[in-house]
Amino acid sequence: MVDLRWSVIICCLSFAVSCSRAEQYRLLDVAPRIFPDYADVTVPENIAPLNFRIMEDGNKFMARFSAKLDSFDVYGGNDVLIPAGKWKRLLRQHAGEALFVSIFAREATGWVRYRRLQLQIAPEPIDPYIAYRLIEPGYEYWGEMGIYQRNLESFDETPVIVNTLTDGNCMNCHSFCGNNPQQMLFHVRAQHAGTMLLKDGEWSKLELKTPGLVSAAVYPRWHPQGKYVAFSVNRTYQAFHSSGNHHVEVYDASSDLIIYNTETQAIKHTSAIHSPARFETFPEWSPDGQTLYFCSAPAKKMPAGYDSLRYDLLKVIFDPQTSATGRRVDTVLSAAAMGKSVAFPRISPDGKHMVVCLSSFGTFPIWHKDNDLYLLNLSTGVLEPMDSVNSDESDSYHSWSSNGRWMVFGSRRIDGLYTRPYIVYFDTEGVFHQPFLLPQKKPVSHYSEMLKSYNIPEFITGKITTSPQTFERVIKGKLKIEN
Repeated sequence: MVDLRWSVIICCLSFAVSCSRAEQYRLLDVAPRIFPDYADVTVPENIAPLNFRIMEDGNKFMARFSAKLDSFDVYGGNDVLIPAGKWKRLLRQHAGEALFVSIFAREATGWVRYRRLQLQIAPEPIDPYIAYRLIEPGYEYWGEMGIYQRNLESFDETPVIVNTLTDGNCMNCHSFCGNNPQQMLFHVRAQHAGTMLLKDGEWSKLELKTPGLVSAAVYPRWHPQGKYVAFSVNRTYQAFHSSGNHHVEVYDASSDLIIYNTETQAIKHTSAIHSPARFETFPEWSPDGQTLYFCSAPAKKMPAGYDSLRYDLLKVIFDPQTSATGRRVDTVLSAAAMGKSVAFPRISPDGKHMVVCLSSFGTFPIWHKDNDLYLLNLSTGVLEPMDSVNSDESDSYHSWSSNGRWMVFGSRRIDGLYTRPYIVYFDTEGVFHQPFLLPQKKPVSHYSEMLKSYNIPEFITGKITTSPQTFERVIKGKLKIEN
């Protein structure tokens, strides 16, 4: 009878000898191909392991992760699954320093080592969660969809609310006050329509379609104090193109801005900008709450004028005490003069910078292949394309972290069809680094088998604790329920 203890010992010794041979290698002066490509990116010290696949020939591989004071090796096939404990310890001990990754491959003639990859570990952490909607990459029709939250320090993804609980309707535009998961809202469309609002520990279902408004509330932005929410109201349609690369166009036939008071439930028009002669959309507040930014374009007959409709970035002063707006509206960015259209203005938490989308026309940049992200210095007025971030596909919806050092955005750069979330570091000198794809336990299979787009990625400082079943009760008509 074979002694199993000796079998285990022999197996372990054999593996150790095999592994040690990786120290005798032939050096290749070429960088290894990996997916996702993490070369030269900057990562937070509290990010989940950056697992990847080695896209090179070989029957065995080793990845060595090293920093100044520590290192560890991962042996196996071409899928590199990094032990979470070793990864977290290495990053925590070397925040603000360089991280090196060496790839070894065992070929028929022996081991080879590729050129070492270098990453940087940022000194500032990232918010521990992001929230997003998972939806098929269409507009008019949908199947199963839901709002989900992902723990960035692990691979844990949990549903916030899914439409299998709410009779298959649409839900969208989740938004948070100052990245706070305990102060949030989102819309439900079609059956059980309304806006779900969490304020002061209590959920409410709001009806924000009143006489005189062109639609129910759409794109929201919380005032920093949490007392107000600015919404656009949009009559939105879509058109299809039978040829060319641009297949879908989403446009507004009319739009306006309103301000909702979460304490009095009053809905107020912003008188200085309420005009049927213009389309207003995409509100944004300054961090001090005293300025309201928005996108605006001269009204045109739609859809005939869809490809000549270009939005500028405007602003108006706001008094948080009285909710009054100023009478003068100023132009911050004349995108139309550049032959561009601006969307999704997002200000950094320190109020110094704004990131916007710029495309050739229109108001729904996710469908525009030419859409890119731009950085606007609000002190100098200098506008620069974010070349280190942008790709040949649409790079669109973006969100700042609570400390202003990180941004998450949606990009279709992998296949031109599905939007995936990318994270990018913004340093203290005002420079964006190379972005990296949201880490997954098995990234190749995840992103090839996940046939949904990540929509509206938003950083949050903690987990949303309301259960999907509680959301279901609120959505289906119980107007107020304790969180």
